[in-house]
Amino acid sequence: MYRNTRFSQLMEQFPRGLFDKRVNELKTDRYAKRFSSWDHLIAMMYLQLSGQSSLRDLQCSFNSHTNVHYHLGTQALKRSTLADANKRIDSTLYLDICQALLAKVKRKCRQQVENALYLLDSTPIQLKGRGYDQWAAKNRTYRCQGLKLNVLYDHSGATPVYAAISNPNVTDITDGRKVPLESGATYVFDKGYNDYNWWYEIESQNAIFVTRFKQNAAFKLLSSVQPDDVDSPILCDQKVKFKNRRPGGKRINHYMKPLRCVVVDRPDKTTPLVLATNDMARPAEDIAELYKARWQIELFFKWIKQNLKIKHFISHDENAVRNQIYIAIIAYLLLYLHRPQTGYEGSLKSFVVVISCTLFNRPETEETVYRRRRKTRQEIDKSQPNFWP
Repeated sequence: MYRNTRFSQLMEQFPRGLFDKRVNELKTDRYAKRFSSWDHLIAMMYLQLSGQSSLRDLQCSFNSHTNVHYHLGTQALKRSTLADANKRIDSTLYLDICQALLAKVKRKCRQQVENALYLLDSTPIQLKGRGYDQWAAKNRTYRCQGLKLNVLYDHSGATPVYAAISNPNVTDITDGRKVPLESGATYVFDKGYNDYNWWYEIESQNAIFVTRFKQNAAFKLLSSVQPDDVDSPILCDQKVKFKNRRPGGKRINHYMKPLRCVVVDRPDKTTPLVLATNDMARPAEDIAELYKARWQIELFFKWIKQNLKIKHFISHDENAVRNQIYIAIIAYLLLYLHRPQTGYEGSLKSFVVVISCTLFNRPETEETVYRRRRKTRQEIDKSQPNFWP
């Protein structure tokens, strides 16, 4: 009886119809004689899941499993062909697939939790040296040369629901304005997304935001409440309002409604944490905990950099780098969707280890397991003495 490999089972969640449609629209196979966009995707997915670190290792490892190529709809690969495909295939193809999977994951998360908690942040991807400097140096900043990955992270589902790649000299708020807002949701972000008019958009969508005031924020105090508990980390809970309708030039501040300012003590820092939110109902301690939850997206960035290939790239071309990052996110989302189907109860980290070691194994079906157990039970029954006449 034929059984799919773990790799094939993992790819069952992949939107193949959308992929083929976008391949035809973008004409990514126009100059491909034998190595198609699907061949490229399978090879790069294998790179992410198997832990290979170079084109040579990828070629040797992937080509050693010729017996599974047919069922994956692919073939043996060559280093030069894969390197050319990395440059040739437009990264827009994998961006579209990534967005489709992110939307699927988001719908699944919304079925589990009604009012979502979203964490918004970005992480730099450093790209320096020969091959990178030709295109990455022109958009560098004093902190980063390379690219920047912007992510909206669902706290309850522990998964990204929005992702985009930008140059490091593009401010965080520029990409933050592109994030689709959801009514009833709570958005937590740091000072990099300090834009009062964007805060006003979040308010207009009946959503909640929790962030930090900048030191030079000009607002007037409307009221202040001191906590009753002397051991509370909350120093004060204030209601404030921005002073200036026109902060300078031709800028207009549309957010003139009262805001909440929660000042939180930080024992390990010399200055307190000054939080800004439009949530007037939650206790101040809960507001502080919401901002503390932002650390989860930092752990997510650390996880994908340690377990997927987005720090070391097999090609130095900008389009190839973007392809590899998007396919890494696709791999993460497929693992996230596949794990509940397997019944695996361990962490995602250990699940990645299991998958990487058994990519081309063929798990037994329930029927096969049942037949084997029934046969074993029958053999045991036959070996037992019969005491009945």
